[in-house]
Amino acid sequence: MQKIRNIAIIAHVDHGKTTLVDKILHSCSIFRDNEQSGDLILDNNDLERERGITIVSKNVSVQYKDVKINIIDTPGHADFGGEVERVLKMADGVLLLCDAFEGAMPQTRFVTQKALALGLKPIVVVNKVDKENCRPEEVYEQIFELFFNLEATEEQLDFPVIYGSSKQGWMSTDWKVPTTDIFALLDAVVANIPPAPVNDGTLQMQITSLDYSSFVGRIAIGRVHRGSIKENQPVTLIKRDGKMVKSRVKELYTFEGLGKIRATEVKSGDICAVVGIDGFDIGDTIADFEAPEQLPVIKIDEPTMNMLFTINNSPFFGKEGKFVTSQRLKERLYKEIEKNLALKVVETESPDSYLVYGRGILHLSVLIETMRREGYEIQVGQPQVIIKEIDGKKCEPIETLIVDVPGEVAGKVIELVTQRKGDLLVMEPKGDLQHLEFDIPARGIIGLRNNVLTATGGEAIMAHRFKSYEPWKGVIPGRLNGVLVSMEKGSTTAYSIDKLQDRGRFFVDPGVDIYEGQILGEHIRDNDLVVNIVKGKALTNMRASGTDDSQRIAPAIKFSLEEAMEYIQADEYIEVTPLSMRLRKIHLTEAARKVNKLV
Repeated sequence: MQKIRNIAIIAHVDHGKTTLVDKILHSCSIFRDNEQSGDLILDNNDLERERGITIVSKNVSVQYKDVKINIIDTPGHADFGGEVERVLKMADGVLLLCDAFEGAMPQTRFVTQKALALGLKPIVVVNKVDKENCRPEEVYEQIFELFFNLEATEEQLDFPVIYGSSKQGWMSTDWKVPTTDIFALLDAVVANIPPAPVNDGTLQMQITSLDYSSFVGRIAIGRVHRGSIKENQPVTLIKRDGKMVKSRVKELYTFEGLGKIRATEVKSGDICAVVGIDGFDIGDTIADFEAPEQLPVIKIDEPTMNMLFTINNSPFFGKEGKFVTSQRLKERLYKEIEKNLALKVVETESPDSYLVYGRGILHLSVLIETMRREGYEIQVGQPQVIIKEIDGKKCEPIETLIVDVPGEVAGKVIELVTQRKGDLLVMEPKGDLQHLEFDIPARGIIGLRNNVLTATGGEAIMAHRFKSYEPWKGVIPGRLNGVLVSMEKGSTTAYSIDKLQDRGRFFVDPGVDIYEGQILGEHIRDNDLVVNIVKGKALTNMRASGTDDSQRIAPAIKFSLEEAMEYIQADEYIEVTPLSMRLRKIHLTEAARKVNKLV
């Protein structure tokens, strides 16, 4: 009997998954007493820490009693579904973490469905029972119902439940009886999750994740499915398409704590990292040298959205970024698809532009934000959903949208969603909130969040996930207002902004450098207006009668990257550089815009 347990942790964004892993690591004394480890140990890149979400799955392992527990942290957001599907292949059981107030959210459902379909044994953890107005019993009932609806087996429906608060560092089998540690959870893992199976025979290992080291290059990570893998062993790499490449294992590592330790042999059931194999992709099989056998290839859900990525050709190009050429852009995008499975890059007729396909706005914006921090200057176009023809009918991706909102503003939300071809399916009270569920085209979600948050005073909680491709729902109205476009290059003046405030709301402050064709604000009408906010006050040597009116300027509206992606239209770009983000028209001069409108 092997003393190894492989578990994946599933949770919706912000239900406390990474905090729980922190507490498990501390409880199992991974750190020396004098070592400063900080919080959110696994969310180790800046973007993950800032947004409070897990983007890339990671492995750690702890030793509890005499059992080695490999923990796989999975992303909670449906846009990173490509990550989830492959890492679940390494697990024998899952820990489903739920907030004691919010319960099972739509994106938990997405990952849970994948886990149950793979036949993994679940343990449910109801977290944050220390919150006011929490409802642990109702959440337990809700999860049971969810499992039943997802066609769980009888064995999966008989799941153990642990209650607790990972922030306060305790877990218990009864939420009314707090303990002082989280060992109740680890005991449940050892007792309920099946040990990693030992499969005898020739070597089979599927590569489900990868790491990169500047010293040894790409490192393949996966679970040994059958047999064992040894250092210096000759192996066959079987590609996704069945092509075989002979290779050799140079070094072998297993996971211990947050790091890796060198190993000479890894037996089936354990997760390991292999150095020395070249040219592999995720989903490939490392097999026996003499008699190679392939494991089933991992299937990934297809992208539902694409965006045009192009080099920065605005008048300000090259001022802030290090990488501005199309060659650099191409290299970076192709490097990304090596490890980001749900992403696809297609070359266009222009050598400077690439169509990048992804799972949603968040998926694509994380890539843009990462590139911007690395020093790239790029421009991106409006996100477009991918249309398919199924049985001769034009079909588009439909999403399930869930909105929790105070009762008095529920009517406004329903109105906004139905304008965008959404169908209301469920409306029920949830505590002091109204719980609304809709089916809505993916096109309708682009730009919806801003409007809903404005209409509800920021109190709406929205989540959505891909449902299926369904027949085209018809035209959805786009942005209602036009934009204010600059006619001059120069520095903005408070005087001009003040005089034009009755024409709309501005996105720029006084004293900012702008160029012709840049979008400066939102017009109050539905057409675009070309304005000059570079002009200063004409000064004369005549004394003014009375004092000048003091200028009162409304604060500029600042967009986040996702908000900007949802805001722009088909004839506009977002210019993204390491220090700034600007909205602009594709054709900068008014003459060029008029000509292209006529064509």
